Amino acid sequence: MSGPAVRHEFPRQVRSLETVWIPMRDGARLAARIWLPEDAEQDPVPAVLEYIPYRRRDFTRQRDAVMHPYVAGHGYACVRVDLRGSGDSDGVLRDEYLEQELADGCEVIAWIADQPWCTGRVGMIGISWGGFNGLQIAARQPPALRGVITACSTDDRYADDIHHMGGCLLGDNLSWASVMFAYNSLPPDPAVVGDRWRPMWFERLEGSGLWLEQWLKHQRRDAYWRHGSIQEDYGAVRCPVMAVSGWADGYSNAVFRLLANLEVPRKGLIGPWSHKYPHIGVPGPAIGFLQETVRWWDHWLKDSDTGVMDEPMLRVWMQDSVPPSAKYDHRPGRWVAEPVWPSTGVTTRRHALGPGVILPEGETGPDAALPIQSPLTVGLFAGKWCSYAAGPDLAHDQREEDGGALVFESEALQAPLEILGMVCVELDLASDRPLAMVAIRLSDVAHDGKATRVTYGMLNLTHRTSREHPEALDPGRRYTVRLKMNDIAQTFPAGHKLRLSLSTSYWPLAWPAPEPARLTIHTQNSAIELPGRRPRQDDDALRAFDPPEGAPPLPSRVVETGRHNWLVHRDLAQDRSTLEVINDNGIRHLEDVDLEIENRTFEWYASEADDFASPRGETRLVRGLRRGGWHVRTQTRTVLTSTPAEFRISAELDAYEDDERVFCRTWNVSIPRDFM
Repeated sequence: MSGPAVRHEFPRQVRSLETVWIPMRDGARLAARIWLPEDAEQDPVPAVLEYIPYRRRDFTRQRDAVMHPYVAGHGYACVRVDLRGSGDSDGVLRDEYLEQELADGCEVIAWIADQPWCTGRVGMIGISWGGFNGLQIAARQPPALRGVITACSTDDRYADDIHHMGGCLLGDNLSWASVMFAYNSLPPDPAVVGDRWRPMWFERLEGSGLWLEQWLKHQRRDAYWRHGSIQEDYGAVRCPVMAVSGWADGYSNAVFRLLANLEVPRKGLIGPWSHKYPHIGVPGPAIGFLQETVRWWDHWLKDSDTGVMDEPMLRVWMQDSVPPSAKYDHRPGRWVAEPVWPSTGVTTRRHALGPGVILPEGETGPDAALPIQSPLTVGLFAGKWCSYAAGPDLAHDQREEDGGALVFESEALQAPLEILGMVCVELDLASDRPLAMVAIRLSDVAHDGKATRVTYGMLNLTHRTSREHPEALDPGRRYTVRLKMNDIAQTFPAGHKLRLSLSTSYWPLAWPAPEPARLTIHTQNSAIELPGRRPRQDDDALRAFDPPEGAPPLPSRVVETGRHNWLVHRDLAQDRSTLEVINDNGIRHLEDVDLEIENRTFEWYASEADDFASPRGETRLVRGLRRGGWHVRTQTRTVLTSTPAEFRISAELDAYEDDERVFCRTWNVSIPRDFM
């Protein structure tokens, strides 16, 4: 797919400061790259900060070059800072969102505001990590921070992040820990820090640690996860917020909660995209997101009347029905909007469940006790919790999974149905084991029987009443539980059917329960609740987004091509199933800094038959940097397994300089399972 249109001319000429050192109170220095108008010292401008650990000098260099000079050309100083312990900054990065990171962020904002080229007003923008800490730093109320754009982030680090979902341990927890394991193993650039690069590198290799171990020690919503979760006190955020996500992203739910709970001026935007900024968003359509950011910053940092706050609070891409696919270049649909959220234009439609059916609204059916004990392999075609559009990582045809699920299906729709918001399911159930999980999926079933997953949710049933204080189930006892699925905007055409599927496993999207469990669903007191939306005439009059634009990309060349794929392997002789994920970006040469970067990730998730002690996740990552005679490479390997009583981690970190191994460390850790 082509990228955003390249724009060469801007209202103000831009210059780039490759490395600027920002001093911290304790003597540490953080590395920044700054783009700003050439005459900013004579005509100061507001500033926009992006503050993340993904290495401004190399791994995000191409992305940054398209984005930050564009905004700077409209009269801003764009400041891209490496967190302490990442990239070229001093120190060691030991975990996400630590107190040190947030305190440093407040110091960075104060430093920026005090520069002669700055008007004293600062905004923060970020996707994922930078979206998280933008909200977290806003809650600290640094005086110069006047607005935030947070993309693909969350207000609740336990309930709605890459680690857990519904109290279930996500497979992405291992994947993400492995990515940071690899990032943290890289040194700073000698061209920036000089001879200090090698001792700084070894300090990181020795000190960053195995984050997966730390995360697995917190399996319930304790103080560790409450730290950095702004939903603990929404009122602490005092500056305006624009919240952005995509339906293929893992973080769309947070947009709805932020709009409903923040007390400041706020906007929400959700497209069809995966975990990417919307100007490079896939599945498409991508939009002129950088133009939207300029409108936002002009309003809040320059007091210009751009009309941005006259528009509806929430704007989303209402997705049309599509055949199932693990990869889409484009999702058909249309933009719709709600003036406020929650919206009076969305009403809950409750449909009772009967034996195998979703009943029409208002009808009830006979009670039935329906058992379900799913194969361990239900979930192989579920896709990734958070799609990066790196290969076919979306859910495949749900007929692949429904044979191992308990299925309820509606009659063919007599008229189109449009939903927007949260789909909930209420279940009257019993379990034959004290620990169990349930996964639920809502699918759009076409005339030919193909089933496209629309949304899904999961619940660790020991978390049915509390994420902080889980309780075992009493086998055989009936419980009423509510499960929410991910918020969604979707149109179901007339003639299609709705399908609700329940399973007791969803591996490898979520780690299985300690042992197989059989659930019994009692239908008479079970139901699905749909957020029905009435189409609004105002939708047709919405201002159209501009096409995506960006600053000129950096010159680079492919040294070694990569490959991306998801492969499901079934060894019928051994009854072994494996999901193989290949995210290999090969080697690319960045011409302006004469640097080669190597970036490869491989993952395997395997299980045997219905042996709940057999699930195994393995990751192997390679990261490398080369310039002339300087060449470093790191390799990490992490294996996660479990028994009914504990999780077991085996990990290795090897670092190479000029192909000679100069560092090696291994970990072997056991962590008790805590209602997980």
